[in-house]
Amino acid sequence: MSRTDAILARLSKLHPRLIDLSLDRMIPLLEKLGNPQDHLPPTIHVAGTNAKGSTIAYLRAFLEAAGKTVHVYNSPHLVRFNERIRLAGTLVGTRKLNAALEEVEQVNNGDPITFFEVTTVTAFKLFADTPADFLLLETGMGGTYDTTNVVRHPLGTIITPIDYDHQGFLGNSLAEIALNKAGILKRGSKAVMGIQHEEARAVLERAARRLGISPVWQNEDFHGSEQDGRLVYSDEDGLIDLPPPALPGPHQFDNAGLAIAAARQFGLPIDAAGFAEGLRQVSWPARMQPIRAGKLRELLPEGHELWLDGGHNPHGAAALARTIAAMPERPLVLIMGMMNNRAPEDFLEVFRDLHPAQVLTLTIPGEENAHKSEEIAARARAQRFPAKAMRSITSALRAAADIEGARVLICGSLYLAGDVLAKNGTIPD
Repeated sequence: MSRTDAILARLSKLHPRLIDLSLDRMIPLLEKLGNPQDHLPPTIHVAGTNAKGSTIAYLRAFLEAAGKTVHVYNSPHLVRFNERIRLAGTLVGTRKLNAALEEVEQVNNGDPITFFEVTTVTAFKLFADTPADFLLLETGMGGTYDTTNVVRHPLGTIITPIDYDHQGFLGNSLAEIALNKAGILKRGSKAVMGIQHEEARAVLERAARRLGISPVWQNEDFHGSEQDGRLVYSDEDGLIDLPPPALPGPHQFDNAGLAIAAARQFGLPIDAAGFAEGLRQVSWPARMQPIRAGKLRELLPEGHELWLDGGHNPHGAAALARTIAAMPERPLVLIMGMMNNRAPEDFLEVFRDLHPAQVLTLTIPGEENAHKSEEIAARARAQRFPAKAMRSITSALRAAADIEGARVLICGSLYLAGDVLAKNGTIPD
């Protein structure tokens, strides 16, 4: 076990007996550390159900193309915890991370606190101690009581599309979930809204009105769409003709358009050339990522495709299915594993019209709260998918190798995606 893992294991043991959505554990700890959340660079706070990470990836690419230094906070990580914290453009170094974690651990002095809370406090300390031009801050899962929601005066807020997810914490209706996400909105900060269901939009409109905010809305106040293979963006200030996003999938035109709108609405110093360069250079691991080399890729013959995506809810699955449908036709093999708070049926349903040649299921290694591969396979067969439980990613890929010219898609969980990247020897940087 590495020193970082040992520290994180100790911090995990401080988890409170009951999870309550509040900031009551965060605030006192932040105060003891000098309130680092009040000493951050101009911050863009992002909430939503899907596309948070992609939107942040575009904003980072745009700002870096413009010569700016950027902090980023994302979760969860794929292979190494360091991936969650990017300091002025570079993943936090292990020595610096360990020192900050141990300082926060000492100040916390054994008090009950969740893993996400204590590591977010650590991130805020690192961000406050390291100069940068901007901070791109992703919520964990909610809004109002999300651990990140202690920044009082963000430069701007973005709410990406809201859908059903984490209902046990956020509510069982889109209105309840949207009300929680709306908690990141702040009086005096501008807001940009992604495409929303009517029920969610109505809640967001009321929340913004109470705060005196006039958000701009995707597909109403601004548009970003694919035209002749390019991204054409338009708002009240004009039209920009841009190259397509480097991230695959029709939905990435929406995500890129949302990020461009935020950059323009928040007054970020990015011109058309910066947007174009950012679109060419953007990367976001495990989001429809092609795997072209590595130990696992070598298990497939030449002529097969291997793709990796961490999408894990119905909205993400729908975007993934649209991406596959837009590609030249090939036999499709799904290799999937899921956490047991997800319904495999809901995820698989959108792939029905793609007629997968095979669904190969896995138990996610090292995750005690994962669905068993046999359970996923049984539930897939009940939906009339040709499904088979596999013992490992290696055995699944060897089975996929027998289907000539297959497009192999590993999907269903970011935890599975991280395991695959590690075993393939692909470490995000």
